[in-house]
Amino acid sequence: MTLPFSPYQEIVDIAMRFAPGDGEFSTAIGNLHVSRRSKPSDPLHSSYRPCFAFVLQGAKSLQLGTEQISYGTGDYLLTSLDLPVAWRVTEASPEVPHLCLGLAIDSEKLLELLSRIDIPRPAAHTDGQRGMAVNVAPPELLDAAIRLLRLLDRPGDIPAMAPLIEQEILYRVLTGPDGARLINIATADSHSNRIARAVAWLKENFARPLRIEDLAERVSMSVSSFHHHFKSVTAMTPVQYQKQLRLHEARRLMLVERLDAGTAGHRVGYQSPSQFSREYSRLYGASPARDVDGAREIMAAE
Repeated sequence: MTLPFSPYQEIVDIAMRFAPGDGEFSTAIGNLHVSRRSKPSDPLHSSYRPCFAFVLQGAKSLQLGTEQISYGTGDYLLTSLDLPVAWRVTEASPEVPHLCLGLAIDSEKLLELLSRIDIPRPAAHTDGQRGMAVNVAPPELLDAAIRLLRLLDRPGDIPAMAPLIEQEILYRVLTGPDGARLINIATADSHSNRIARAVAWLKENFARPLRIEDLAERVSMSVSSFHHHFKSVTAMTPVQYQKQLRLHEARRLMLVERLDAGTAGHRVGYQSPSQFSREYSRLYGASPARDVDGAREIMAAE
């Protein structure tokens, strides 16, 4: 019996070779990585940066604020600004592992491409859309992704060819159903761009006390407009966003730098150890000590 041809077979075969086990693997193409998981996972917390993430096999879901986003084989996730999320692999097995390629979006390359192509300014109602969306990859996007991965077998071609194919992928995304999300983030006088600037400030200053009035003024918005558009783009309030940044960094400090909970909480801006423990437990489902001990056991087992 002859099985039907799968347009994903070649790209899956290449990805499997360059992701030989579970985990995330960098490649010779600087902003391209390949991830592989051989079984469904528990929720994992991290920050997604501007990126094109293309699922080649399996399925995944993530939580952004209170919103659930699911995507599987043939879908791509477009993230237009830094967003803290909880994600998990939902479909994977040793025989058919979850495979995903991720291509980081460089803001300078995005602006340079936009300066050279004629794309109509997005409609006003698209300004302030969610900073994350899922779409089915069209054949042109799949073709470009295959050609990009083929370069991993021809490393001598990467310096000349990878930038051209990356630009093609970015062009396909910009002219796709959710290209307006990227264009609005890059447009200097848009609400989305102002929110992206506020997010960048929060990432650099999350340990400092947050005054919404000052942050709104920093990005030239009224307090009410700032609140509305921040939640529209990120699916959370500025305070909730700051809280997730703080807790993610505190967890990293405890896991990687082996700080105790009190020191880690204070380092990221908490003055009250009990408040830190309470909010940490609410996000991660366990106290700081129990969560970190469990994470270390999993890391040791792997």
